This record gives sequence, C-alpha cells and structure tokens, in this order.
Amino acid sequence: MLSQPSFPSSFCASRTPPACRTEARRPRVALLTFGCRVNQYETEAISARLAATCDVVDDGADVYILNGCSVTALAEKKARQFARRLRVESPNAVLIVTGCLGESVVRAMSAFPDGDVVVGNGGKAQVVDLVAQALAGRRGILSAPPPPALDDESSAGPSRRVRAYLKVQDGCSGACTYCRAVQLRGAARSKSVCAAVAEARRLVAGGFPEIILTGVNLAEYEAPDGRLATLARQLLDTPGLARLRLASINVSGLSDDLLDVAKSDRRFCPHFHVPLQSGDDAVLLEMRRPYTSAQYRRALENVRRRLPDATFGADVIVGFPGEDDAAFAATCRMIEDVGFANLHVFRFSSRLGTEAARLPGRVPEAVKRGRAVCLTALWRGVRKGILDARVGKTEDVLVEVQRATGFHGHTAGYFEAAFTSAESVSVGAVCRMRVTRTTESGLEGVHDNSDGSDGDHVPR
Repeated sequence: MLSQPSFPSSFCASRTPPACRTEARRPRVALLTFGCRVNQYETEAISARLAATCDVVDDGADVYILNGCSVTALAEKKARQFARRLRVESPNAVLIVTGCLGESVVRAMSAFPDGDVVVGNGGKAQVVDLVAQALAGRRGILSAPPPPALDDESSAGPSRRVRAYLKVQDGCSGACTYCRAVQLRGAARSKSVCAAVAEARRLVAGGFPEIILTGVNLAEYEAPDGRLATLARQLLDTPGLARLRLASINVSGLSDDLLDVAKSDRRFCPHFHVPLQSGDDAVLLEMRRPYTSAQYRRALENVRRRLPDATFGADVIVGFPGEDDAAFAATCRMIEDVGFANLHVFRFSSRLGTEAARLPGRVPEAVKRGRAVCLTALWRGVRKGILDARVGKTEDVLVEVQRATGFHGHTAGYFEAAFTSAESVSVGAVCRMRVTRTTESGLEGVHDNSDGSDGDHVPR
C-alpha cells in the first residue's frame, strides 16, 4: 500500500478537485513520457493497467501522469516546462509525477513543485489505486514498495505503431561517476526468458512485427533460464516475428554467442547502439567506465568481422570535468574512425548525488556547447558518407506508416527510409527498397520487387 503522504510547502494541496469526480463516468487519464526507451515501455505498461478502469486519452484529461527522467538537468527542465504549461491550460487537472524523476524527488535529489502527487518507480505497479486516491484528494510525496518482479510486468505495446519495446532488464550494478541509475533503479535484475518469450508472442500476435529489447543495462541480462544470446535465439522462434532489435547494449554485452545468433538469422537487425561517452582514456577512467578506448574499438571491430553489414550508434558526453582539448580531440577521432550511423551528444550535467558532481576541472558551459556543436557537425559528415555509400543498393524496410508521399519505415541498420511503390504495400510488411538518393534524415528510394515476390515478405 502507498504510505500516508507528507505535504511539503512546495505543494499546493488546496487545488480545486476537478468536477468530474462527482460525475458517473470513467476518469480520463493522459500519459506523458520523458526519457529513455525503458520509460516508454513502462508508460505502455501503465496504459495497459489503466485500460480496465479509465479512458486513456491524449489531452483534456482529469489526471495527467508524467513518467519523467532524471538523467540530465535538461530532461527535468522539459518536464517542469510541461507542468507549468499544464497548470495554465488545465488548472483543475491532477498531475502525478513518477518514474526516475519521481524517484529523485522522493529521495530529495530533485524538486518538482508543480506535481500534485509524486511517487517513485515502485508506484507504477499501483497506478490504478494511485489515480483513484489522487482523484479523491490525496496529495504530496508518497513512498511506495520496491518495483515488482519483472516477470509480473508486461505491455500491450504502443498504439498506432508496428514496433514494440520489450523490457527484459532493469537496474545496474555499474558505478559510473556521472550516473544516477543505481540510486534510482536499484540493482540489476532480469525478466526470465520464459516470461519475455511469452510477452513477445503476445506483442507479435497483437500486430507488432518488430520487437526491440530494452533495459537499463542489457549487457547485464542474466536470468535463471538463460543469458541474452539464449533469449534472442528463443525470441527468433516467435511465429510472425519480422525483426528483433537491441535498443542499447554496453561493450561487455557484445559476446560472441550473441553475435553468432545475429549472424544466423537476418531478422536480427545488425544495428548496435553501444554507449561510448568519451574516446579519451583519462576521461573514461574518471567516468569509471569499464573499458578503455582500445577495448571499445576492438569490440566493434569484432562485430564488423562477424557481421559486415553492422551499423553502430553511440552516446557521447562532452564537457565532463577534466576534459581538455586533447581529450575532446580523441573523442572526435573515435567518431571518425568507427563511423557511427547514429550519435547522441549530451553536454555534461552535474547531478546531485553523483561522484562527478564533486569532481574538479569543470568545463565552462560555453565550451560544452561549442564542443557539442562541433562533434555533431563532424558526425553529420561521417553519417553522410555512410548514407551516400548505400545509393544504388537495396535495403529491407519495415513499413511503419503510409503517407501521401509514400511509405516510411526503418532499415535493418536503423536508417530512416522512405520509398514509393506502384504496388499495394501493407503497413507492417518488410519490403525491399532500391536506394536512389539520400536526405538529411536518411534514405529514399523505390520499391524493388525484382525477386518476383508480392511485395510483403519477412527476411529469414
């Protein structure tokens, strides 16, 4: 049970309850997600829990549930901006804040004055009761039990899409000096292979031909009935599955066993998003990342030897304390040498409760901004070369949406793709596209049905 709330002065407990509380109708609840794919999956799980008792809507809600992120100050800022806007546009609505942002507020690591009810990650499993209590007038920062076992957590998938996240891991045993994951998500734990396969079968049967495995640290997936390679192999036996993709995986998770599974089945998408953070060994040491730049390079080279068509993505932090010009130059060289198809560049954000917040050698904000711009521009040039090399070739595209301009989706290497077709094409089908040109966002082309198929197929 949720504990009795406290009422800090920053909360407005006297807000007028919405008139709908006295109406004989189902509450209207809107869900908003800030942050990672794990948060997106958990919002989908919240939606599934609420469906029996509430109407889940996009706006005009009685209750807004904000599933927030606390990884960076910018993520928290965006959530606060939404909350302030909500107060103006829907002053009678109740705002519930949860997720890592809620957990951070509960632990006094962040503040969120515009939330009516704030609860940590454990509150997501009790969201039906939480909504009922909030509508009955409960307010404040609530404590909740730890999150339930992952086997008890499932999602029905996102609405109006053909790709679904499948969360199979949570928590982290790492000790990166800039990260709050251990405090906010707890120790590493995994969903059983059996439960994950059963959930995947439900998702595919429900209209999601692509499954994306996600977790806080997928490299630490270790269930009693198997590790990640075992899970991937069994998931590929799912009837109707067109694609299996990894959301993000650290270097230590790129095992030969996993790569063997990827090599054995074309439905395993050969795109690997491998967090880098820095290309400089001194900075990696201060971050307490469990690899050197040379080990990172060798891991990706091993992937390329086994899977020549592999593409890579990465996360990079610029402006970490102590990062000088030479260290930044080492990161730039890494971006050029590896040839990343996707890159997320973050400016270092000092977070209360982390070791990095106390490190000397702070980099000025103007320098951080400049490095972020410089690195992004460098990467765009690298990416353009990768895209240009695909012109004239063919790519398999999972069709996600049809627009007036044609069909849109992603390639196996996780490039955005758009193509035209003189034939009927179904959303959810995997089609062969001949690439005719590149754009800033990805690849464009025409439907290539030269193999004589009917245009809808699943590569095996």
